[in-house]
Amino acid sequence: MTLGGARDLEDYLDPINSVGMPELADSAIALNLLISAKNGVRNYAVALTESPTPEVRSVLIRQLEEAVDFHGEVTELMMQKNWFYPYNIDKQVEIDVKSAENAIDIARLPLFPENTNRKGLFPTPPN
Repeated sequence: MTLGGARDLEDYLDPINSVGMPELADSAIALNLLISAKNGVRNYAVALTESPTPEVRSVLIRQLEEAVDFHGEVTELMMQKNWFYPYNIDKQVEIDVKSAENAIDIARLPLFPENTNRKGLFPTPPN
């Protein structure tokens, strides 16, 4: 199995195999944030079309503008971190395929391995 494309993951409980996991988690969290921001923009736009008064519309317009700005900030962050390529479809497909492979690899991990003894893997052995 090639989690993160770095190495075979024979023992995922060994701390050495967690190298690169924070980066994977951060990119997944950022993607969820981007999707939520996009949904926020959509929801404000729909609410704006259904608003009954000019006062409500002005509040919704201000919130819609802030939601669009937030979406842009998250997009810029993801582009700077090389987690998102909105202008390079081939590179984005490559990242998406890698992410899908990682998800499949993680789903195939045995949740309850027979040997859970980690004695000797940490600087101070447990009592």
